[in-house]
Amino acid sequence: MQYVLAVLLFMLGAGMSYAGLKVWDNSRINGTNKQIAAMLKDAEDSAEKLRQAKVAEAREEVTRLRQEAQKDIKERRTEIQRTERKLEQKEDNLDKKIDRVSKKEDELKARHEELEKRRTALEGKIQQQEEKLQEIAEMTKDEAQELLLRKTEADASHMLGLKLKELEERAERESERRARDIIIGAMQRCAVETAGDSTVSVVPLPSEEMKGRIIGREGRNIRAFENLTGVDLIIDDTPEAVTLSSFDPIRREIARRAMERLVVDGRIHPARIEELIEKAARDIDDEMITEGESAILELGIKNMNNELVRTIGQLKFRFSYGQNVLAHSLEVAQIAGIIAAELGLDEETARRGGLLHDIGKAIDHQIEGPHAEIGAELAKRLGERPEIVSCIARHHDNLEIDSVYEVVVAMADAISAARPGARRESIDAYIKRLKDLETIAQGFSGVTRAYAIQAGREVRVILNASQTDDGAVHKTAFDIARKIEAEMKYPGQIKVNVARETKASEFAK
Repeated sequence: MQYVLAVLLFMLGAGMSYAGLKVWDNSRINGTNKQIAAMLKDAEDSAEKLRQAKVAEAREEVTRLRQEAQKDIKERRTEIQRTERKLEQKEDNLDKKIDRVSKKEDELKARHEELEKRRTALEGKIQQQEEKLQEIAEMTKDEAQELLLRKTEADASHMLGLKLKELEERAERESERRARDIIIGAMQRCAVETAGDSTVSVVPLPSEEMKGRIIGREGRNIRAFENLTGVDLIIDDTPEAVTLSSFDPIRREIARRAMERLVVDGRIHPARIEELIEKAARDIDDEMITEGESAILELGIKNMNNELVRTIGQLKFRFSYGQNVLAHSLEVAQIAGIIAAELGLDEETARRGGLLHDIGKAIDHQIEGPHAEIGAELAKRLGERPEIVSCIARHHDNLEIDSVYEVVVAMADAISAARPGARRESIDAYIKRLKDLETIAQGFSGVTRAYAIQAGREVRVILNASQTDDGAVHKTAFDIARKIEAEMKYPGQIKVNVARETKASEFAK
């Protein structure tokens, strides 16, 4: 019974609890629905307000755009009206101009007709006058015109000749002044020191006892030294010194360096002599390459064959009239570059030709022929440009000039070789050689004057025009050149220039 009562009470409590929860849920749902309805109404109201605001903004924007379009249309219409008025004015002006032109044409036509009448009358009068003149002069019109033309032509030729002479004299004066300025400027800017040398080198010794060691037992050391170097080793009474003699400066320089090292080393025997000579030869070879590279670097020259660079360095050990050939070549290159700059030419080409112009002197003791031809052949074989090859071949004016760079290099070479102090030579021997040149040239028949110029590198000969003809010019030049070759000793080449001229003078009183 108690269990039944407990179950009933539990069921009654559960039912009451369910009923209470049900009532609470219904009231909560009703409140939520009211809130949702209120939110929906608020959202609808906000959307309506936003729609109305956007519509108002759109209306305002449409109104603004309409106003702007109307304003633009109004401005365009005003501009069109203004343009129309201008066109109307132009049309009026054009009509007025056409009217004036028509009046002008009528006036010109009338004047033309009047002029035609006058011209016809004038031609009749001229014809009458010509007939009267022909009767008086007894000469036709064509004959008179021909006579007048001949006289006018003669007068014009005379005036033209005077004018041409005046222009030639003026051009000659101006060109001479300009050339003098260029040459003086080049000489002032490139007055470098020149070096002198001879065919012997002297090596100092620490003591007289060293001479015996250099000679060696039965002369084996001196024989080995001379055979390996190709120089003459002179051991005489000169105190504490030996002399090396050779016409080849490179061999002499190798021998000098080897001898100095032998003296310092003290071990003098054939094996050591050969070792030091080979080392000195390698040092000289390296020095020649270094000197060649320094020369082209100093002058700003690019892309040169390595064999040419080495040959340029070899010029350091070559001398002409006591002037170092490498120093001379550098000077010629600098002067040529200056002259080319003054004349508006390519400076690098001029400097390159100047540097290489005497390249043949580095090997002319090994190959027969003039150094200009040897150098040109070497440069051509090693890939130099044709204008550089021609500068080398023609820098002594022994061939026809083809390029202005040949003239520039020849000028620079003459400046470097002929300026005072550039080349050391006995003044007595120098003067005697110039006098001998003039004496040989003056010994030929028909020669009136002969001058040695260009430091003895050229002799200029003047023939008597009354005693010779044009055919004698070439024969005299050939004969003088052959006689100079047979009777004189001189370095390089001597150019023989022979001229025959006729002069006339008159006085206008």
